[in-house]
Amino acid sequence: MKRLIYQVCLGEAKRSRLYAACLESAKRYAERLNCDHIVQTEAKLRIKPDPFSTDRSRDSYEKHGGFLPIYEKENAFDLLDEYDQILILDADIFVRENAPCIFKELDSDHAMGAVCEREMNSQQWYKNKIANYSTMQYGNLHKHGKGKYHPNELGYEFFNMGMMLVNRSFRTYMKGDSAKKFLGRYEFKDFVDGKGPWKWSTDQTLLNYFVKRYQVPVKHLDDVWNGLYTANSQIDKCHFVHFFLKDKLPNRGENIEQLLEEINEKL
Repeated sequence: MKRLIYQVCLGEAKRSRLYAACLESAKRYAERLNCDHIVQTEAKLRIKPDPFSTDRSRDSYEKHGGFLPIYEKENAFDLLDEYDQILILDADIFVRENAPCIFKELDSDHAMGAVCEREMNSQQWYKNKIANYSTMQYGNLHKHGKGKYHPNELGYEFFNMGMMLVNRSFRTYMKGDSAKKFLGRYEFKDFVDGKGPWKWSTDQTLLNYFVKRYQVPVKHLDDVWNGLYTANSQIDKCHFVHFFLKDKLPNRGENIEQLLEEINEKL
């Protein structure tokens, strides 16, 4: 099988020591698994909110030339004609040296694999956070029949899309659309424009809506594949450590040696 690890690192992010260390860890992982590794460093899709309709702050897109870099990793979807499986990783995910092969986790019965947030081994503060977040992001969609999000006491079912593993069959559900045409669908407009409760949303809400609305078979992967730093209560067991919420990390993650020491890894 032909496999790829795909990441995006644009603009000022390319100068981050945190991102540099995480990207290098993914590169080593790709070499160990004998698969390709692509880091996209220039914008291609340039998905833009409607400046006359958006509820997003102008700073969130104007500083990037008027587009939203959060949608750039969907470029990977255009490569599914070339690859059998693609692992799409955010640039702030560190892959441990002893991480096993994630590609073996996704069988042919599923088009995608991802970690469901409410199924993570999370600290109580984060459980409370995702319960509130999920209600805000998905409660109205569920109420109006835009996908079954299966709410329970831990909140609505949604996947953290910082790590996505996709099979070639995912393209079937895109109905032949390119990544740009896919993201430009009218039904996604409110997510791109950040309307109302989606003011701060990323591609995560759009993709969760999509897989629910069109019943894309998603495999619930174990949270060892997307361990949220500070939020996961068993971070030492996680193969992938996701240094999310960069602005809340000490020194915004630039003290990468200290962060790695805390998870028993090194540069």
